[in-house]
Amino acid sequence: MDLTIRGAEPEEYPALGEITAQAYLGDGLLTGGEDDPYLARLRDVAGRAAAAEVLVAVDSTGTVLGGVTYAPPGSPMCDVAAPDEAEFRMLAVDKSGRGQGAGEALVRACVARARATEGVTGLALSTQTAMAGAHRIYRRLGFTRTPERDWAPVPGLTLLTFRLDLGSGG
Repeated sequence: MDLTIRGAEPEEYPALGEITAQAYLGDGLLTGGEDDPYLARLRDVAGRAAAAEVLVAVDSTGTVLGGVTYAPPGSPMCDVAAPDEAEFRMLAVDKSGRGQGAGEALVRACVARARATEGVTGLALSTQTAMAGAHRIYRRLGFTRTPERDWAPVPGLTLLTFRLDLGSGG
């Protein structure tokens, strides 16, 4: 599939927010379903874009297939990144676009941004146990599990962490 990865445009925020929300809901990742408080954060692409870089994968017609939030060091969007690490969050691909390389292309774009940032030695992320497809992408791209960083943002939800070693950075 012909994909382009680029920064999200403000007019695409509502579509990306809904893709992200529906990916989490459809995959059963929100314990509260439609009433889960995290759903509002997933839909708030404008809020994420104000604090980090939101990337989209678009097909040859310009249709948004998915997106990810890339948080450079020091971004308020970082949850598990050390001071010399970048982080990415909320990777989501629409069901119609899955299996076509959009998810991996979005992760690769985050890796490229982290590598291009002086002083960044790693790229970190948190993920749910059930996100097996994403875990395969991470491992294929060289990420390793960092169980010492696993954490629980809310009681009963332990997030797994992964890290890609980028060396001494920039």
